[in-house]
Amino acid sequence: MTSIRLRLLLLALLPLIVLMPLLLLLGMSRWTSDYDKVLIANVESDLRIAEQYLARIVTDTGSDLSGIAESAEFSAILARSETDRVAYFDTKRQELQLDFLYFVPIGQVAELARRWPVVAAALSGRLDSQIDIFSAEELSALPGNLDARARIDLIETEAAVPTRRVVEDRGMVVHAAAPVGIAGQRGVLVGGILLNRNLQFIDTINALVYLNAVTGGDRQGTATLFLEDVRVSTNVRLFEDVRALGTRVSAVVRGAVLDEGRTWLDRAFVVNDWYISGYLPLTDSFGQRVGMLYVGFLEAPFTAAKRRAFFAMMAAFLAVILVSAPVFLWLAKGIFAPLERMTQTMNSVERGNLSARNGDVGSKDEIGQVANHLDRLLDDVQDRDRKLRAWADELNARVEERTAELRDANEKLEATFKQLVMSEKLASIGEITAGVAHEINNPVAVIQGNVDVIRQTLGDGAAPVKTELNLIDRQVTRIEAIVGKLLQFARPSEFSGNDETVALTPVVSDCIVLVDHILSKKAITVETDLTDLPPVRIDAGEMQQVVINLLVNAVQAMGDEGTLTLTLSPESRDGIRGACLTVRDTGPGVPEDKLTSVFDPFFTTKQAEGTGLGLSISQTLIQRAGGIISARNLPDRGAEFRVWLPLADQGELAAQ
Repeated sequence: MTSIRLRLLLLALLPLIVLMPLLLLLGMSRWTSDYDKVLIANVESDLRIAEQYLARIVTDTGSDLSGIAESAEFSAILARSETDRVAYFDTKRQELQLDFLYFVPIGQVAELARRWPVVAAALSGRLDSQIDIFSAEELSALPGNLDARARIDLIETEAAVPTRRVVEDRGMVVHAAAPVGIAGQRGVLVGGILLNRNLQFIDTINALVYLNAVTGGDRQGTATLFLEDVRVSTNVRLFEDVRALGTRVSAVVRGAVLDEGRTWLDRAFVVNDWYISGYLPLTDSFGQRVGMLYVGFLEAPFTAAKRRAFFAMMAAFLAVILVSAPVFLWLAKGIFAPLERMTQTMNSVERGNLSARNGDVGSKDEIGQVANHLDRLLDDVQDRDRKLRAWADELNARVEERTAELRDANEKLEATFKQLVMSEKLASIGEITAGVAHEINNPVAVIQGNVDVIRQTLGDGAAPVKTELNLIDRQVTRIEAIVGKLLQFARPSEFSGNDETVALTPVVSDCIVLVDHILSKKAITVETDLTDLPPVRIDAGEMQQVVINLLVNAVQAMGDEGTLTLTLSPESRDGIRGACLTVRDTGPGVPEDKLTSVFDPFFTTKQAEGTGLGLSISQTLIQRAGGIISARNLPDRGAEFRVWLPLADQGELAAQ
């Protein structure tokens, strides 16, 4: 019977618990792949927008020069004095937002044409505008301190191609030249824009790509202009207010884009985080690849969205199982119940109850037909048995009487045995619990009694150690609470388990006293700002455990000296009033690459010390109380842990 039940259950549930997860896994894999393709297509579109904007700047620069070269005003200026020319060029340069603008007469342009293809094109009568790389000497020959603006100190960057260079002093320039065909004043008009440190240019690209009506600014996007593999203009942040100028692209991206000339469309690590990135190679007027244009947006929000979608699908799958499994079991019951009734009937017949019958099993199918056939067979058996009993009524009566007596005695014996087993189990649990409580409460009572004797003996002399004696009282009370929890485990019906509330200020103050033996061994200064706040809903012992763990961790992180700062202040989150405890130290802080793992079980930065469970248990206790615990590194030095808990009177406030 067990075998049939098992096989039927497997036939009913295997498609649900095996095939559906497989389909879910395949569907999520396909969805994740398509989602990633959409992100890549999105960054490719962004890259094209940035490329078009850069191309427009290059084209507009040439068009602006052509407009000046063909204007009557320019023709008139060339006939004036050198002072007027300088003033005119300076005015036009500012109007067109150029970094340099100058005119080269036809007799002096040959040497310049040999150096720059754009000037050679203008000399042949054709307007040209390209991106060119100027050396530091060439930039210094131009007005406006362009060589100083272009100079960028290189920052050592992980995964970049190794280099001995410490500074990038070349300049990436939008270089344009227009032919001047005025009678008597033929030559070339040359102008350009220095792109190094051109933050307006790069911020405009970022605004065009990411702060538009479609995205609404949700994507955290960045844009960068590279001179070879060095960031010369970027809005990527090295720190909160420091742009990552001088950092370099990874060797993998450099090889694909600069060396092979391919457009990179994939995820990439940019300075300090992963981005969905697009890199486009840039060529100069000589046809050489001299830099890259980059756009990308932070991958983390989209990874979180995929994770949320995965968890939602898993939750939906579990909901389907929870809803459908009872339905399957209810349907299976229509098969199991008649079979079990027939088994019980046969067992009753085997025990001598020949009148036992299946009756109506509620099924008209093959199982119902078998049950009815079995009842007819039992009728025949009972009839034959009646005829046999007619030959020996007295003997059968005595046998039936003895059988009934034995049956009743057997049932009573079985019931008595079950009661004895259950009583034995309960007695064992009670004995163990009482023994443990006795063994703990006896020394606790001795401790409490001796504390009382100390108070009575010392009298007023107990004042210097009053705090310590009170702490012993509270710890004894805590031990009694632990024993109570043990008794609650053994006899849960006798305990209600009501939620507890506690004021944080005295708890934190007591914790400082409890770790004073650690602080006193080191030159550590404790600064506190503990504001009295309404109580929060958490067990006082659990809150004490969290605070002591944070204090001990901070002391160990600072070593032999430092400053430990504790602040307690009100703080609201999502409209919920709460209290926030901040613990700061002046230690080295948590390594950035390990900051997100400090609350993982068994994670520790103290080799061969501790179990790595302190912060994990603290997080569990705080989250169970409805709070949040978080960690971060301070900008100057040290780490900061924040524990936020909702006030216990939230329900009363909501009711008002």
